[in-house]
Amino acid sequence: MTTELEATDRRILELLSADGRMSFTDLGRATGLSTSAVHQRVKRLEQRGLILGYGATVNHDAIGLPLTAFISIRPIDPSQPDDSPERLKDLPEIESCWSVAGDESYILKIRVATPVDLEALLARVRAAANVSTRTTIVLSTPYESRPVVGGEEPARRT
Repeated sequence: MTTELEATDRRILELLSADGRMSFTDLGRATGLSTSAVHQRVKRLEQRGLILGYGATVNHDAIGLPLTAFISIRPIDPSQPDDSPERLKDLPEIESCWSVAGDESYILKIRVATPVDLEALLARVRAAANVSTRTTIVLSTPYESRPVVGGEEPARRT
């Protein structure tokens, strides 16, 4: 499903993705709209499902979770139901779960304190979902969760 957007709405999404706490007044200044007009547009973007929520960017090192890794999982028995996300939903170390095409079925983004914690989590993932795993440990993060880039509407296929 594609959603057509006016340039002003795209700009609002770009600004809010960079700073979800930006005030309606500041959004108005940046877009040339009144505060009430911006408020109405943001409310409409939320109602249309284009803004799904607002969140904080957490310093994971400072809260004791410096190790980030990606765990690719593949079912040991492909004839079993594809319910890995449901089986893994209660593991708090899993920050994100993506269904992917390729050799694996899902990729999990996880955050833990130590390699020992990662090893224990891998055992829990394997046992809970009956999967094999392949793990990639993040060494550094030059950037993450980049803001939406504005610009033109993508070209349509005809």
